[in-house]
Formats: sequence, C-alpha cells, structure tokens
Amino acid sequence: MAGIARTDKSVLGRWWWTVDRLTLFTLFVIAGFGVVLTLTASPPVAERIGLDSLYFVRRHTTILPAALMVMICVSLLSPKQIRRLAVLMFSIAALLLLLTLVGGNEIKGARRWIQLGGFSIQPSEFAKPAFVVVAAWMFAARRLGEEIPGYAISALLFVLLLSLLLLQPDVGQAAIVTVVWFAQWFLAGLPLSFVVVLGLLAVAGMIGAYFLFPHVASRIDRFLDPESGDNYQIDRAIDAFMNGGLLGQGPGEGTFKNTLPDAHADFIFAVAGEELGLVTCLAIVLLFAFVVLRGFARVLNNNDLFVVLAASGLLTQFGLQALINMASTLNLIPTKGMTLPFISYGGSSLLALSIGMGMLLALTRKRPGEIPE
Repeated sequence: MAGIARTDKSVLGRWWWTVDRLTLFTLFVIAGFGVVLTLTASPPVAERIGLDSLYFVRRHTTILPAALMVMICVSLLSPKQIRRLAVLMFSIAALLLLLTLVGGNEIKGARRWIQLGGFSIQPSEFAKPAFVVVAAWMFAARRLGEEIPGYAISALLFVLLLSLLLLQPDVGQAAIVTVVWFAQWFLAGLPLSFVVVLGLLAVAGMIGAYFLFPHVASRIDRFLDPESGDNYQIDRAIDAFMNGGLLGQGPGEGTFKNTLPDAHADFIFAVAGEELGLVTCLAIVLLFAFVVLRGFARVLNNNDLFVVLAASGLLTQFGLQALINMASTLNLIPTKGMTLPFISYGGSSLLALSIGMGMLLALTRKRPGEIPE
C-alpha cells in the first residue's frame, strides 16, 4: 500500500488516501490480540466439550481473514451505498429474528441462534449496525425537512427490533440498541423535556426487566449479593487477573482458563489478564478507546448530518459493547454474555462487527468540501 501514489485515481488508490488508516491499523492490531488469545484460551474449552483442541482456533483463523476483507470491501462504499446496504441487512436480519423465535436453537432458555446452510447465525448481531445506519438516515431526513416521517419510521423500527430481542429474550442487546438509539436521537435534536421522559422510561424498563426476566434478576442479585447464587465464572475471572499481576504469566502459561467455561468467548479478557498482565490489558483498553475517540474526532469535521449520526451510533455501539464485556469480566457490573469486539471467539459477532466498522470507515473517509485534518 505504501507504493500507492496520491495521484492514483483508481478505486483502491482513492480509498487508500481517504480512509482513516490509523483506525484501520488499530482494528487489525485488536484482531491480532484476538488471534493470540484464541490460540491460548480456546483449546482447554474445546477439550472439555469433547472437540479437537484446535477446533475453535481453526474456525476463528478461517473466519477472521474473510471478516477483515469484508470490512475493507464495505469501507469502499459511498454513504448512499452504505444506506442501501443497511436497509437490506436490517430487512434480512429482522426476518431471521422472526424465524429464530419459531425454529431457532434454544440455549439456556433463549432462542438467539438459527441454523442456515450448516452455519449457526445470531441475527441480532447483524441487526444492530444496520439499525444504527437506518435510524441515522431517518433522523437526518426529518431534521433536513425531507418529506419523510423520519422520527415515526425510526421509532417503529426501534419498537420492532426491541420487541424481537426481548422475545428471545436478549436483554443485553436490547439495552445496547436502546442506548444507541437514544444517543442518536439526542444528537439529532431531541428536546430536553423528552430526555427527562425517556430517562424515566429507561429506569422503568430496567426495573421491569428485573421482574419480568428471571435470569436478569438472578444476575443482578448475584452482583449485589455474591452469596445469593453461583458466581463461579466471575470468581475464576477475578482470580485470573490476580494471578496475572502486572506483566502476566506469559502466553499459554495461564491455568484458570482450564476451569473457566467461556474462556474463549465472554471471559477472554480474564485470560488476557492472567497471561499478558495488567499492562497489556490497559493497552487493549487504550486501543478500543483510540478507535472511539479517533472516530468522533473525524466526525467533528463532517458537515453531513447523516454521516455524523450514523458514525456516532456505530462508535457508541462498538465502545459500549467493549465496555460491557470488560466491566462484567471485572465484576464492575452484572454479568452479561457479550463478546469483546474482534477478540472473543464468535463468527456472527466477528462478521457483524467487521461490517459495522467497514461502514464506519466508509462514512469517515475524507471527501471533497470537508475540513482537512
């Protein structure tokens, strides 16, 4: 890529000199940490459930290059093409969410996965970034005075997606979608009185979730009172961090992954803590923070309201997911089954995140008429 001249007018040439290469490089570094941690964390998990020790490693290293290539391909698109892709992806994801409720695989009392062509897919992962872009389009259309009932359409799509997620049930994903949608609406010009009302509704929703969903109540109860239930994974995760200390035991030298059920997925950050240490964990946190802050810095120079709202939503979603995963692993919040972006094992999550970050890279590319850096 270093050999591409600034005068190169090809599609690849224009992409290389307009895309945010620092964010792209940072995402590749985060994905590199994911490969290392999958190599060391997943073999014990695979052996415990009767699979070949490298089962998860092979799947992750097969899906990751394809996912990163998808991210690059999506980043080549224009904002108009991003909108079209989002509409198509949201339509398909919503349909799959409906099918999941009917014929999806039930795991721990929830139907979040569906089998398609030999692959297990979690449609909610793909619905999230697509909804962010479609909602941004509707908000921007309404603010710019277009003859589209943008607020109404956005609200209807939000209610549809929220209902499908709660029927699974997947309260965590529903919470992320809600926070991101409210944030986009606030940026689009939500009146202050509405902020207060929606804040009260959010509190009421959290209280309602506690009484309506037993697994939510159980997690909150165990967080507030560790003696009230089983905290095995959290206890092992905290022990792993303590055993890792400042510099860690070294890659592959951790022991708590041998007894941590989700060491390769939701609790992979604990493996990083034990084997790579506090310093590396802080470096991973800084990498996520850099992507988010760098993205918002690029958005500040953009005059397109749709781009501002869509990119802000994608960044909020990305950062919030990483924060929830790391905070729950450290027992700072109640546990929530959510992957650490580009690091945890999970095909649906990896592909959906790649599409979402590809959209972000496409929307934040430098275009004529924008303020230069």
